[in-house]
Amino acid sequence: MANPIGVSTYSYWHFLPEKVPIEYVMQQARSLDLSAVEILHVQMQSEDNYYLQQLKRTAYSLGLDISCLAIHQGFVSPDPQVRRQNVEHTQHCIELAYQLGAPSIRLNSGRWGTTGSFDELMALRGEEPALPGYSEDDALAWVVDAIRECLPLAEERGVVLALENHWGLTATPGQVIKILKAVDSPWLRVTLDCGNFLEEPYAKLEQLAPYAIQVHAKTYYGGGVWYSLDLDYARIASILRAAGFQGYVTLEYEGKEDPLLGVPKSVQLLRQHFS
Repeated sequence: MANPIGVSTYSYWHFLPEKVPIEYVMQQARSLDLSAVEILHVQMQSEDNYYLQQLKRTAYSLGLDISCLAIHQGFVSPDPQVRRQNVEHTQHCIELAYQLGAPSIRLNSGRWGTTGSFDELMALRGEEPALPGYSEDDALAWVVDAIRECLPLAEERGVVLALENHWGLTATPGQVIKILKAVDSPWLRVTLDCGNFLEEPYAKLEQLAPYAIQVHAKTYYGGGVWYSLDLDYARIASILRAAGFQGYVTLEYEGKEDPLLGVPKSVQLLRQHFS
């Protein structure tokens, strides 16, 4: 069975000062005959309901699903007030996803913040030392408690919390699975990011594939903005098929080549293996 293929709005905008309009990405997705767009929350021009409904109308008129609202938040902090603010932000984003008609939000666990920059984090291969006086078990407990607080609203609104293997506390499959098993809810699943395991990715992807509800497929034409990986998507597709995965495969293009060139190449690559 073919997987529906979509594109993240992030693929056309890598946190540059001038945001690329989401409507523009939707038009590009339509021209490439894709099934869906994933909206990056920080790329949105507004949170006003009028804007949200215009995005939903635009997607519908183009025959596109809005598959996910990708948000940023972090629950790894010894400060209860910081965790409270991030829980409230996540709950707010669940409401935004509901207004957009998106069935999921991309969830982060958060990280310790003991590295000064993303470049420094990459130098550590995505893993950070804990804050002095605290342990990974402390952080896991904070994350699990915070996710549990978000679950009632997620279930009420029909929005799956899709936890990504996204550096920091979720840098390894074991950490992600610990959180999943501790929360123990069908409303918490995994966004499986194929480009976020920098060493031995295939064995790690295989561990998480049974929990995946959506997949991020990264490509790096022209060299990566932060790093490049030579990912074998034939092998990845085989892993996902063996796990029974039938959901969205969403392109996150991270190459330096112009996305008007790199995204179509990436879509062709994904269609070759997932269609």
